[in-house]
Amino acid sequence: MQKIIPIHSVDAVAASDKIHARSIDGIFSRWRWIMVWLTQAFFYGVPWLNWSSRQAVLFDLEAKRFYLFGAVLIPQDLIYLASLLVVSALLLFFATAVVGRVWCGFACPQTVYTAIFMWVENKCEGSHQNRKRLDKTRWTAEKLLRRGGKNLAWVVFGLWTGFTFVGYFTAMRPLMADALSMTVSPWTTFWILFYGLFTYLNAGLLREKVCLHMCPYGRFQGALMDAHTLNVAYDHRRGEPRRGTVENDRRLAKEGHCIDCTLCVQVCPTGIDIRNGTQLECTNCTACIDECDTIMESVGLPKGLIRYASEDEIEKKSKFQFTARMKGYSAVLIILVGVLTGL
Repeated sequence: MQKIIPIHSVDAVAASDKIHARSIDGIFSRWRWIMVWLTQAFFYGVPWLNWSSRQAVLFDLEAKRFYLFGAVLIPQDLIYLASLLVVSALLLFFATAVVGRVWCGFACPQTVYTAIFMWVENKCEGSHQNRKRLDKTRWTAEKLLRRGGKNLAWVVFGLWTGFTFVGYFTAMRPLMADALSMTVSPWTTFWILFYGLFTYLNAGLLREKVCLHMCPYGRFQGALMDAHTLNVAYDHRRGEPRRGTVENDRRLAKEGHCIDCTLCVQVCPTGIDIRNGTQLECTNCTACIDECDTIMESVGLPKGLIRYASEDEIEKKSKFQFTARMKGYSAVLIILVGVLTGL
């Protein structure tokens, strides 16, 4: 039987504390923004596409017709949708078994929209230190302008997101015409406001709390991973004991490479310390990898103190292995996709 990777919870930040993550740049950060652009270009762009004089993707619930480019599905064809959901779930399980919560860190809508809202916040209120100071200051014209501008931008973006989502169920071009003429139906208006508010609350106000307390995926991830799964991990063998200085004096052979700068904690959107091991709160966003690599480079030490690595690689210095669990998920996926393709 394969060893299940232990995942524990570390209360790095009190539930009532507001996390102001430090901005970060690096190769993984750039990949996250590429995913933001790709996913949002798809989400906001697809409802405007036409296919043979009709909307390319439209789930017309009233007419009970689902248009997917050239395909027209009726309720009896929902078996295909169910099969697609099963394939998506298995693909998620496979990805988790191989590279942990890579979906959470790069493509989950909560992650994507939180990144966008945090970018707006950074533009309106400044760096994480400025945001902390702003929290503590009394209400002034400047604070009202900065906070008001940020929330106004969030609301507008949330409403546009809600409008776009409704556009998948109500033809987008007529919907836009109704919006411009102020003749949108009450129910359509309700759903636009509902999804807009949902986006505003989740990405603007709740943020990491959705991942920590509401998302079920984070709770059962331990059952999908084992000691061979790649995760964002701190190499304690190399990093400990922490030296607490930036001097690169290799004569101090007993000191590790970690200089205890705590920047890995400051950039973490969930406020954890990755040096405490694999944790339930870690979404594999890789911000700590980018920051640690920057610090290691600046002090003349090798990168990779925090990196994608398996528990076996850290503890036993073994190479990555494609385990029986991973092969099993792959086989089921190939068989299922083959069967669906042949239908």
